[in-house]
Amino acid sequence: MPITLATTTPGEAEIFASLQGEGPSIGRPSTFVRLSRCNLACAWCDTAYTWRFDGDNRPHRDGVTFEREANQVTMDEVGVAQAIAALAPDRLVITGGEPLLQGPALARMLAALDAVRSGMHVEIETNGTVAPHHTLDARVNQYNVSPKLAHSGNPAELALVPGRLAAWADEPRAFFKFVIADPADVAEVMALKDTYGIAGERLFLMPEGRSSAVLRERSGWLADTCAANGLRFTDRLHIHLWGDTRGT
Repeated sequence: MPITLATTTPGEAEIFASLQGEGPSIGRPSTFVRLSRCNLACAWCDTAYTWRFDGDNRPHRDGVTFEREANQVTMDEVGVAQAIAALAPDRLVITGGEPLLQGPALARMLAALDAVRSGMHVEIETNGTVAPHHTLDARVNQYNVSPKLAHSGNPAELALVPGRLAAWADEPRAFFKFVIADPADVAEVMALKDTYGIAGERLFLMPEGRSSAVLRERSGWLADTCAANGLRFTDRLHIHLWGDTRGT
């Protein structure tokens, strides 16, 4: 079964080597695989080309839609594994879109990867609404869970699923990363932290922004907030280094 991926340019799958720009692995050399398709629609999403195709009327602040054929490509599982194995980093970050929508295919891809290059550390970035398929879960070292707050524009009943949040809070491989635009967002995070018993050591706050200027503007007060509440702060390193561009 093929895997559906995003593209860097038409026809070229978004599989690349870079530095992890966010969360607990920030700064680490990593191989990235960006998948296409998402079950949510964040108004500020910086990878809307993975889901907001022509005819998709879900809201986004840019108001732009993308032609599916140019922005989505399928590859067989072995082909994806070979492309990953050809890159140097030994840490694999599977992102999206929402990767867990393609759980069984990813499990088969990782089995194919292990056959040609064993021992890669596997991280999956997820919005936290989808349970990992059991065959995939057995191969994952780390989950970067980013639940979407009210300012994302998603209805809470879709974005904040109680059973899933409780399961992630109980999963020692899971780290939480919340996108923050203003102080009201922090209050929402603290309520979720208390409700689900999320340890501050596993909870990151990250400024929302697609430019260094916006990130710097929000980082000062957000870092102070993290220090005051025993939470962890994460920047968006890739934005500072390469801007808001694909394949970085």
